[in-house]
Amino acid sequence: MTPYIWYESYRAAVLETDWVKMMPKRIQAAESAIQERQRVLSLDHGGTPEERQAMANALSGMKGLRREVADWLLTSGVPGDDPES
Repeated sequence: MTPYIWYESYRAAVLETDWVKMMPKRIQAAESAIQERQRVLSLDHGGTPEERQAMANALSGMKGLRREVADWLLTSGVPGDDPES
């Protein structure tokens, strides 16, 4: 697999072990990088079908990760930013 421009932000979110850091910093950074790439591709109709599918999969994964971290923050009593932002 060829690394995509947004992949490092996504990887940092997925591999983060400190859930307090993960939300919102890492997840938002990954989502922003993916959404920016989608915006760029929509302007020039570039990219490959594989990258588009990888971005859709990554955003879906970030949505699930965001829910897991939000649930953990609520049940752990750890103060943090609004988990749903």
